[in-house]
Amino acid sequence: MLPNSLQQHRVASVDPHSVVEGEIRYAPVKSMWFFGMASAAVIGGIATFSWAALGLFIGMTAAVLLLGHSLGSHRKLIHNSFACPKWLEYALVYCGVQVGLAGPLGLLRQHELRDYAQRLPDCHPYLRHGSGFWRDGWWQIHCELVLDHPPVVRLEPRLENDRFYQFLEASWMLQQLPPALVLFAIGGWGFVFWGVCARITAGIFGHWLIGYFAHNHGPMHIEVDGAAVQGHNIRFTSLLTMGECWHNNHHAYPGSARLGLHAGEWDPGWWMLVVLQRLGLVWNVRLPDDLPARAELKRLDTARWTAPRAPANAVRLPALLGMCWRGLPRTASPWRMCGPAASLPARALARIAGAALPFVHDHHARRLALLGDAQAVQGLPALLIAARMRSVLLLIPTLCLMPLAAAAEQLRLGLTPGPAIHR
Repeated sequence: MLPNSLQQHRVASVDPHSVVEGEIRYAPVKSMWFFGMASAAVIGGIATFSWAALGLFIGMTAAVLLLGHSLGSHRKLIHNSFACPKWLEYALVYCGVQVGLAGPLGLLRQHELRDYAQRLPDCHPYLRHGSGFWRDGWWQIHCELVLDHPPVVRLEPRLENDRFYQFLEASWMLQQLPPALVLFAIGGWGFVFWGVCARITAGIFGHWLIGYFAHNHGPMHIEVDGAAVQGHNIRFTSLLTMGECWHNNHHAYPGSARLGLHAGEWDPGWWMLVVLQRLGLVWNVRLPDDLPARAELKRLDTARWTAPRAPANAVRLPALLGMCWRGLPRTASPWRMCGPAASLPARALARIAGAALPFVHDHHARRLALLGDAQAVQGLPALLIAARMRSVLLLIPTLCLMPLAAAAEQLRLGLTPGPAIHR
């Protein structure tokens, strides 16, 4: 008996075993695409290395992962978790093609087949990343699965018959030529090797690596009862993956535009959606409470998780900049830095704080904070101010970074309550 959540799925099959039996075959085009890009990235990248090329690689990779893969391909094209103008949808999906994984329609079909199979009681190891680390890497990057009796993947006519998507599907590899020509004109072969070849290599390899760990290792808040594989959250990779690392959340609420649903789960893709929504470019944003109930969801923790809210004594940006410039204001009791030592060791935090700003290691605290008599600075702003108090040489960098840190803190706080589990 299929769960209700699969009744309206894009994939349909009368036999649940249709996603179990199949053969792994070497895919020469797929394999040579990755091998060629990786070889050019290593050989050409080393021969033409420059700091400008490295910066280009970091910037372009972050841009296509955020705007293209996370927003365009995943949250919009695949899950349609928000609405936007057609021109913006096309632009985001085009950025997704620049990741170099596949064409938009092919990527959509691959995702839907995998998603459908993982929700069933059993599926082929290829579809659940269940064959071991090295073999799975070979399979996912160089091979393809040919099922004996593949289920039907039905795409909506608005997507399947879209001429722009059909064009991208037929020419997705060639779509790397326009940016390559522009980069060659600007910075020569070095910019091409780092801005195109290295970027594509990192996108393909990183997509597999995160996918492997997200289906095998990591903490879970929710279990999908009866599913062949569970999603796992991969902490400390949220900025690298633009929030796509919160895969346990995604398995529970696949249609949610927000992936980082719990306290401390940074989600740059969601932050960007909030910005676009405030600019009027995005609307009808779907969150967990907007999705149909799923009886198969089982919470693994006893406490109700909610997105954090701004404390009543939180310090605003003008005051934060004043603290950077003049130092911490006088209080009856000394300022102190308090919090967990999860991301950084307690010794490192104590060294940043220095003797004049003692660090108190609190195992129960969830966030780093600077605490005064009636004021509190939390998160990254607290770390920046503590570092500036340690050395006046950090004054200018702290003043430059503080607006970004404060903006990230505001986006993280008070945007929406955490999801309720439907029983």
